[in-house]
Amino acid sequence: MTSMHSSERLGSYIKRAEQALNSAKSAALKPVGLTVPQYGALLFLIENPGINAAALARLCGVTPPTMNTILTNLQDRGLIERIPHAWHKNVLETRLTEAGAVLAQEADANAVPVERALADEFTEAEIAALRGLLTRCADLLDSIRPESAPKK
Repeated sequence: MTSMHSSERLGSYIKRAEQALNSAKSAALKPVGLTVPQYGALLFLIENPGINAAALARLCGVTPPTMNTILTNLQDRGLIERIPHAWHKNVLETRLTEAGAVLAQEADANAVPVERALADEFTEAEIAALRGLLTRCADLLDSIRPESAPKK
């Protein structure tokens, strides 16, 4: 017997919602040949041209090695380019190519209906509350990670 019943574990509900969202987006993105992490990277590149892989990994919520794999796959497909920073030669700036921008727009047209369908299930007040609650969850969990605990 565990000390906490599964119905009391908020993480289970959050994970179920995340998995359902990822599944719906995966299905929406399949026709354009992108994964959800690749799509996320392309979206953040639209908003942050020239960003480096480490910063992009933080925005996408993946590890730097995972982001490097994502970027390598996108680069191999000609969707992004990575060029050395003008002053910091060890830092690669990442930008969408024209083909990447076109595919990102096509992918977004497929994925936005998923986001809209989700939002349509809630009132504006519920959406604001949900954003606030999820942000509180993330902030709390970030603060209690083992690596952020003081060393003994």
